[in-house]
Amino acid sequence: MKTTAALLVAGTMLATAAPAMAQDSDNFDGFRIEALAGYDVSKAGSTSDNDTNANDDQSIDGLAYGVGAGYDFDAGGVVLGLEAEYVGSTAETEYDMGDFEDIGVGNVETGRDLYLGARVGVKANDDLLVYAKGGYTNATYNFRNNDGTNEYEVDLDTDGFRVGGGLEYALSGNTFAKVEYRYSNYSDAELDFEGDAPDVAVPDIDLDRHQVMAGFGMRF
Repeated sequence: MKTTAALLVAGTMLATAAPAMAQDSDNFDGFRIEALAGYDVSKAGSTSDNDTNANDDQSIDGLAYGVGAGYDFDAGGVVLGLEAEYVGSTAETEYDMGDFEDIGVGNVETGRDLYLGARVGVKANDDLLVYAKGGYTNATYNFRNNDGTNEYEVDLDTDGFRVGGGLEYALSGNTFAKVEYRYSNYSDAELDFEGDAPDVAVPDIDLDRHQVMAGFGMRF
């Protein structure tokens, strides 16, 4: 159901935004802002995946949502850009018939996801940009525990890289729609405690993240 909801949201964004073709040759130049939504799944990476236990589902998935901003420079047939994002997600650990989704680290819910990177694209025509992207990502996963009396939460603060690619289509006026896939891997992390307690490094973490996102935005 979460996957279906994410795809419906992404499809609605594109369908709502879709009327007319833009004719300007500078459709992919300047500052832009955008709303984002799509499907988000985090799972244990190859070094921490547990293939021996069939009941150990090491992935959580849900709806991703957020905002992005960037600046693009149209150099003719090639477009160069910088971009940043703030994204949230509904993905969290669930129990289903004894199936514990732990993504290799435990009982968690997905926190905020930050991204800062660059992209390079080729104009297939005046209205369509095909691009690749990559950069730095920082994401939090919130550990949850309950001893029967008190609830306990602590943030797992992760650092990693992101790569991906997509299509951006210029609509009428200064609006655009986009769809993209991106892969992230987190290999460095620390536990962030509340108050004055010092942060604790978490060695040898390996988390993979896959997202299919749609966006609608404006250029200025």
